[in-house]
Amino acid sequence: MKILDGKLTAQAIKDELKIEVAQLSVEGKKIPHLAAILVGKNGASETYVAAKVKACEESGFKSTLIRFEEEVSENKLIDVIEKLNNDPDVDGILVQLPLPKHINDENIINAISPDKDVDGFHPVNVGRLVQGLSTYIPATPYGIMLLLKHYKIDTKGMHAVVVGRSNIVGRPISILLSENKNPGNCTVTLCHSQTKNIGELCSKADIIVAALGKPDFITADMVKEGAIVIDVGITRVTDATKKSGFKLKGDVDYENVAPKCSYITPVPGGVGPMTIAALLKNTYKSCVSKN
Repeated sequence: MKILDGKLTAQAIKDELKIEVAQLSVEGKKIPHLAAILVGKNGASETYVAAKVKACEESGFKSTLIRFEEEVSENKLIDVIEKLNNDPDVDGILVQLPLPKHINDENIINAISPDKDVDGFHPVNVGRLVQGLSTYIPATPYGIMLLLKHYKIDTKGMHAVVVGRSNIVGRPISILLSENKNPGNCTVTLCHSQTKNIGELCSKADIIVAALGKPDFITADMVKEGAIVIDVGITRVTDATKKSGFKLKGDVDYENVAPKCSYITPVPGGVGPMTIAALLKNTYKSCVSKN
């Protein structure tokens, strides 16, 4: 069993980007600038955004964090996004989800210019992804593909089972794994809450991508010997023995599943850091397209 170390891989990507950004600076070209919008005081969102800002600093990017109170109106948010769309110095715009209930996520995502949509959620970029065209790939699926590439895992001809059909992870990773590329060229089965035989399907999979947000959902009896397991889930579970009062759990029962795997991602330290690295790569791509 080999651990797919997202921390290590993400650091390698950030180190590469730092060299490339330094070169842009030497040549007098603009350096990447990521603008993040954070609404309210959601603890997990605060942590994610802080990690993204820190990663920008480590890679030599500029970053701007714009904060709003929970009560901010949808129109106010859209006005700010429009200003960022028209700011030539800003290359990437991300709005940290989830948003408060009075704000429509779809309207906010659609307000971001597709050219600056480094989260890859805009319908234009999703459409380009489906057609196999150059685009901004949603950061978590892109991070998974970068991780497989880093470890030189040849996925050609494998049967991949994706558990979860969200637009953020499940659907896009199913598309990427089926593309005529390497990593890719898999036969993909997409499972969801209405799939009747998830356990049976998973037990035949060469690759399992678990992205449904249910701690320990994937158990050892659902995983065949030598499978590759990618755990996207991250849930705070109460734990009185921890100073924080909680621990982080993935969608996979890691302790019992790991011994059966050829490769597995840990939680934390697997897909999470790769999501941020992918976001930086998208922002860099946006920047150099303007240079």
